[in-house]
Amino acid sequence: MENSFKRLIIVANRLPFTIKSDLSFIKSPGGLVSGLTTFLKKSKIKDYVWIGWPGSHLNKSTFKIIKEKAKRLKNHPVFIPAKQFDKFYNGFCNKVLWPLFHGFPSHVVYDESYWETYIEVNKLFCNEVAKYVTLDSIIWIHDYHLLLLPSMIRNLFPSATIGFFLHIPFPPPELFMQLPWRRELLEGLLGCDLIGFHIYEYTANFLRTLSRTLGIDHKTGLILYQDRLIKVETFPMGIDFELFYNACEKRKIKKLVKNIKNQLKGKKIIFSVDRLDYTKGIYNRLLAFERLLLKRPDFHEKVVLIMVVVPSREGVEHYQRMKKQLEEKISEINGKFGKIHWIPVLYYYRSLDFEELVAHYLATDVILVTPLKDGMNLIAKEFVASRKDKRGVIILSEFAGSAKELGEAFIVNPNSIDELTNAIEKAFEISEEEQKERISSMQERLKRYNIIKWGNDFLTTLESINEKKFKFSTQLLTPPLIDEIKEAFHKSSNKILFLDYDGTLVPLVSKPYLAAPDKELKNLLKSLSEIPNTDIVIISGRKKEDLEKWFNGLKLNFICEHGIFIKRYNKDWETLTNLSSDFKKTIKNIMEVYVDRLPQSFIEEKEFSIVFHYRNADPELANLRVAELIDELLILTGNMQVNLILGNKVVEVRPAGIDKGVAANIFLREKPYDFILAAGDDTTDEDLFINLPENTITIKIGMGRSSAKYSAKSYIEIRNLLESFLKNE
Repeated sequence: MENSFKRLIIVANRLPFTIKSDLSFIKSPGGLVSGLTTFLKKSKIKDYVWIGWPGSHLNKSTFKIIKEKAKRLKNHPVFIPAKQFDKFYNGFCNKVLWPLFHGFPSHVVYDESYWETYIEVNKLFCNEVAKYVTLDSIIWIHDYHLLLLPSMIRNLFPSATIGFFLHIPFPPPELFMQLPWRRELLEGLLGCDLIGFHIYEYTANFLRTLSRTLGIDHKTGLILYQDRLIKVETFPMGIDFELFYNACEKRKIKKLVKNIKNQLKGKKIIFSVDRLDYTKGIYNRLLAFERLLLKRPDFHEKVVLIMVVVPSREGVEHYQRMKKQLEEKISEINGKFGKIHWIPVLYYYRSLDFEELVAHYLATDVILVTPLKDGMNLIAKEFVASRKDKRGVIILSEFAGSAKELGEAFIVNPNSIDELTNAIEKAFEISEEEQKERISSMQERLKRYNIIKWGNDFLTTLESINEKKFKFSTQLLTPPLIDEIKEAFHKSSNKILFLDYDGTLVPLVSKPYLAAPDKELKNLLKSLSEIPNTDIVIISGRKKEDLEKWFNGLKLNFICEHGIFIKRYNKDWETLTNLSSDFKKTIKNIMEVYVDRLPQSFIEEKEFSIVFHYRNADPELANLRVAELIDELLILTGNMQVNLILGNKVVEVRPAGIDKGVAANIFLREKPYDFILAAGDDTTDEDLFINLPENTITIKIGMGRSSAKYSAKSYIEIRNLLESFLKNE
């Protein structure tokens, strides 16, 4: 992979090494560390630094030595005082974010001091990151410990390139919105250029949460926020496929596999390995195994469950209780079913090194990977990759992110003990040929999208966002461009300005009657209209009565109801053609049904059109109801001479053959204009942009695809542009 950046700055809660009190460095545990370490090694990125906590609380007198030693390994430690770390990590991270993001809101402990400490620690990280940021560096932040960090870095370095990847699930908005600090956390993430998730479900949850919490919408995962483009995308994390696939050839692993099988004397092996955590569904596996032994006496003395539980958060009381519960159930099963020469559950409370882990993968007939919720779960992928013999069966939770890629596994609901039990039974019944087909298909997929592909995809996308930002910025109304437009305006002989109203001259509002022009806008339009040979056309979907009332006495022209009515200054209103409004009653009856079904929606009735407004409605319900309404209207209006217009949070039905572009060209035929400007924010304005002459200055307000040549961030920029026309310098 060719990278344009010179330095990659990786920021994670943990360094890839844990530094002990004797200043020795040992590899840190976890999929994040192993994945990123492999990516850095195999992608051949030379200039990088990894910033994180060193994994232990060390004496201040050793800090300087540790920094020097870590620097040689391209690491930079963030030293966090023990009390502060406890409230940050054991508090906010693992008593607030971890349970909520995994769907366990009853486990959340809301403590303001946890939140305050979370902010403090994110600031500590920001201070350390700031020491390494350069103009051509990329900052890649990882996981839920550092959700505030992107915006903190953005505030210090506005032009920085920042990516973030979440390694755990992102919850649906109904859960996330329970957080008292929901806005701050979302705004923290919006400091990024790219935000990545394991699977589309989490990506969709995040985008839905943004919409419901901050009112921020997206277009195909692109967000415009504080004048910046942000991309939200899915990147399923892979593994080092070749490492696991070829591990079976290692002499030590072969020996370990042989030992495991010899010890169990030909018995079928079910394997379970997970860190001690309530999200992993370990207890349910024991219940399913117990039920299997009750249901199938013929399995007695022929099958063994090897259960490895990796120690985790041993000082936390809840985890101690969980461990006790597991061990009591294991003792119960072994006491109920065991024989002198057969122990049904072989239990180990410890971690396994790489060789031991792979040996168990290879010796296993069936592996249980059944978390209640898991961001990805790389164990599932590692098991599949390790089976060069194409043997073995994986029983996989539908709530693990990896289930989206490993569809050939036995996918189960881990909350159903019956389903788990039946899956184990079935796993022992399938033929070797079927095992081979399933494993082969999954291996092909994992081989293609490995850890290198994952990392490269993320960084390539992050770099491409920079290109999109540049393209976007070249279309914006920059000061030099405004000067060019201003100069063209003053050099021209005949000028005409087609100005949309809502969202272009005034902000969008919740109710139509709230959109009356302010005094500043009226004064601006009055001054512009007094410039010689300058015609101003307010071109809007509004009723003609509204425009007349609001702009009475000003030298303005109007096009209203999106082109149905036009009015030249000091002349009467006229319609472009003979129109009928007979369709309105039928359409209104249908729209009224959806007003009842979508709270906060309402109908606006105009002389020759009718509009369904849903700006104030719940965005998710609105998406559903509006889609239903559109389907019904499309069927109903198929033989009517009407157009169905989808605007900005509105659905409008109006007579066919009429649009803003048609109406605008009537004005253009009356005078040889050599300066034409059109500005609008809605899909209805695209008719205007498309139908005007090539030399027209067209401006789209807001983000999104448009036929306009330029874009403005908001109505304020349009007003600023118009005000510049008053300064003939």
